[in-house]
Amino acid sequence: MTTTTLAVLVPLLPFLGAAAGLLLGRTTPGFARPLAVLPTLASLVLAVVVALRQGGGQAITAATELTPTGSVPIELALDVDGFAALVVVLVTVVATCVQVYSTGYLREDPRYASYAALVSLFTSAMLLVVYSGDLMVLLVGWEIMGICSYFLVGHYWETPEARAASIKAFLVTKLGDVPFLIGLFALATDAGSFRITKILGTVASGGLDHPTVIALLLLAGVAGKSAQFPLHTWLPDAMAGPTPVSALIHAATMVAAGVYFVARLLPVFEASQAAMVVLAVMAAVTMVGSGLAALAQDDIKRVLAYSTIGQLGYMTGALAVADRGAAVFHLLSHGAFKALLFLAAGVIIHAAGTNSLAAMSRMGHLRDRVPDAFWTMTVALLALAAIPPFSGFFSKESVLGAAEHVATGHTEHAPGAAGWTVLIAGVVTALLTAAYATRLWLLAFRGRGAEAPDHGRQPLTMTVVLWVLAVPSLAVGGFAYRVLPDWFDGDDLAPTLTTSVLGTGVALIGGIVTYAAWRHTTSLAMGVPLGAVAAHPEGDAGQVEAEAIASHTPVYGGVAYALDPADPGRLLLGPLHRHAAVGFHLDAVYRTLFVRPVQGGAALVRFLDREVVDTYVRGAGALPRWLGIAVRRAQTGNVQTYVSALLAGTVVLAVAAVLVATGA
Repeated sequence: MTTTTLAVLVPLLPFLGAAAGLLLGRTTPGFARPLAVLPTLASLVLAVVVALRQGGGQAITAATELTPTGSVPIELALDVDGFAALVVVLVTVVATCVQVYSTGYLREDPRYASYAALVSLFTSAMLLVVYSGDLMVLLVGWEIMGICSYFLVGHYWETPEARAASIKAFLVTKLGDVPFLIGLFALATDAGSFRITKILGTVASGGLDHPTVIALLLLAGVAGKSAQFPLHTWLPDAMAGPTPVSALIHAATMVAAGVYFVARLLPVFEASQAAMVVLAVMAAVTMVGSGLAALAQDDIKRVLAYSTIGQLGYMTGALAVADRGAAVFHLLSHGAFKALLFLAAGVIIHAAGTNSLAAMSRMGHLRDRVPDAFWTMTVALLALAAIPPFSGFFSKESVLGAAEHVATGHTEHAPGAAGWTVLIAGVVTALLTAAYATRLWLLAFRGRGAEAPDHGRQPLTMTVVLWVLAVPSLAVGGFAYRVLPDWFDGDDLAPTLTTSVLGTGVALIGGIVTYAAWRHTTSLAMGVPLGAVAAHPEGDAGQVEAEAIASHTPVYGGVAYALDPADPGRLLLGPLHRHAAVGFHLDAVYRTLFVRPVQGGAALVRFLDREVVDTYVRGAGALPRWLGIAVRRAQTGNVQTYVSALLAGTVVLAVAAVLVATGA
């Protein structure tokens, strides 16, 4: 079988699995799990074969015109280069792990069949985005992901939080998609084609008429999809969805699509120095702001959500200094350890019966209840904090090294201002990342108080996946920068000495300072009553999470979400803590600038419709009714009255005729 055929089957198999799951899942539930896991697993095997055959060499391309559309045709095109092949392997690995994990996590969920089918469709859409060589076909996958995210984030639709989060995610990403679509059409108009290869050829020959406008329009869509400032507010709220969905969205699909898009079309953005500076500033604000916000969150999944936003900021920062290799390297590394973090968090939530770190800090021996989650999450947090030799160290330091090269003038692919902006923000974020990673680990696993509930071992399908993802979190970094440089445009991905020492140093400082703050706050809190902690009833992990979302105090009552005096984040952030905890009030700003004016306009339209338009409609109906009443009263049934009226009318008409004739 040819490589092209195999590449076509990679996104097609999950799509067919999704279709079969939607059709057969409810009538024959026994097929739901095989239809969820097997097509995705087969797609993973084929993706690995395609990657090995491609080998970082010449891109695999194929195209056929879908329909004649005039001067700008739309083609079903395939374009698989080295980094596209690797990204697809990442997507299929994470999607397979999520599907396997979900069979245990949502084993009692009555809507599992539709959930699994949507996950497969989500995966297929992302694979279409990565492999597509035509921007219109890419847009199809891009929009399908948005629709799937709406349904998956709102899986627990019984809870108002899940419903609100799904609507918010859909609307915010669509807000960015509008200028994104305009930018795509403008780009295709200048290039005369939607084919990516032809567009890049046009850019190389200087054929773009308005590169800055096009780049900024496209960046709006990227900011929405990849949760970058200022369109990042939907991602923390999307934690209302099931934890496996969070792992899929944060590690391999949806948010990764925007980074991948910029990486694929990087020459378009390089054609505008202003766009590169804007991209750098967007990345810097995203990194630092999300790091501060993560340090103030109580919900373990919201900490990880803000962490994802910050790590995506590193990727867009690498693209802002024109290093696609470093961006994709960190995309792959982050995908492994972030999927592990979320799936391990799901195990912890099930064991603790709550998402709250404050509640977990009041439990003793939680790490003994979930040893698999404890050890694998420790590995993932070390990778997140970029501690060598874990994978995050190599990929994050490659980003900082690329920024240093641009800032010091060693490379001229991007403005020096962009290099300094990314470098300084990246170092500050390294400090914050280590701080909130340490805080999460301490509050979750070093709690003191009543003993955590014991629910026995987690299902094998959940624990095995954790150890599978722990391997790349530990080893993929060193392997990638040594073995796969040709897959990343031939760039040297090895971290530089300066940024390695600087980045690792500030990370260690962040971890040590956070630990010291935790020891201090814990000693001060020793006399604070901890309250009673009761075990939640045995049940499905997904059901436990749904209850946590629904009530936000699912098991422990008010004590679970009371202010934690042992939280080092309060000491580290000081007066900034209350602002960081609510995302620096950006939602309130949007509510004031956009939501309330729209609601006011809707209220005005409703008033005009009811009080003005409806008044005319009611008047139009009332006039004939009044005439009918008048006529009905004249109908007395007396024949003499009718004859008298007839004679009177005849006389009036005769007099009128005489008068008219006389006047004439």
